[in-house]
Amino acid sequence: MNPLAIIDKYYPEDNELKHILLVHSRSVADKALALARKHPELNIDLTFLEEAALLHDIGIFMTDAEGIHCLGTHPYICHGYLGAELMRKEGFPRHARVCERHTGAGLSLEDILAQQLSVPHRDFLPETWEEKLICFADKFFSKTKLDVEKSVEKARKSVVKHGEAGGYRFDEWCRLFL
Repeated sequence: MNPLAIIDKYYPEDNELKHILLVHSRSVADKALALARKHPELNIDLTFLEEAALLHDIGIFMTDAEGIHCLGTHPYICHGYLGAELMRKEGFPRHARVCERHTGAGLSLEDILAQQLSVPHRDFLPETWEEKLICFADKFFSKTKLDVEKSVEKARKSVVKHGEAGGYRFDEWCRLFL
């Protein structure tokens, strides 16, 4: 599988949005790979980890986030499950799971209902080591300050926007991966 070919399929023009996606996703992939290499005992599938990290945000073009050049119609929080639909259509269900489970530190059904989030009503919690690592690594990089890695404190602050339960998951990942 060539993740860049899939990105090219959905982002055929070289523009600012594609640049943001590529730089952000490469940063996430590099951090996830570095963390995985620190923990050989977890038997992380490094090839899959890199592919899925590069594709985790594939659905952003369908969302309305003008600040990062996304001119779609869906709320930004939908980009994960929208990307998952694309990955399933492409025949990559494992990659789809990463797409739909990387928002915040994952979203529980309880949090989705309590916050009235405009995503399907089901759990979107990372379960595999690869899903957790990509979700965790993603918290350290924004799409507005490319190539600038956030501190643990700033990354955690971005997670708790979706509920304190996500903060607890993030804290656990800090103990596991850092």
